[in-house]
Amino acid sequence: MSRLVGYVPGAYDLFHIGHLNILKRARQECDHLIAGVVTDEVLEKVKGRPPIVPLAERLAIVGGMSCVDEVVTDLSSDKLVMWRRLHFDVLFKGDDWKGTPKGDRLESSMAEVGARVVYFPYTVHTSSTALRQLISG
Repeated sequence: MSRLVGYVPGAYDLFHIGHLNILKRARQECDHLIAGVVTDEVLEKVKGRPPIVPLAERLAIVGGMSCVDEVVTDLSSDKLVMWRRLHFDVLFKGDDWKGTPKGDRLESSMAEVGARVVYFPYTVHTSSTALRQLISG
């Protein structure tokens, strides 16, 4: 019997309830959950700014969660890079990606290697971006 391996990539900057929700929900959907914490460099390239919490601390926070079986450093915004390294069966994302060009590209690239994308409800009222705006006031 094979186990279902799930992967949840994310920045996990300013860890909040939305991060907790997606990790707990993903854990219910697979036998082994891997959380990928994106590097500071990739985050800066994708979001145009560095994270507030450095990578080592984000790895420690996410890796300390009981719902996470394994934590890894995510080295690329291209999730095929991580699939080649981890060979997960399903990738979990917030549904803010669903139906968008980046979500469509993600689904297509995962389908090429036999993995699927599962979306969970995005926590609209709390996000790292919103928290960052409150902090910088």
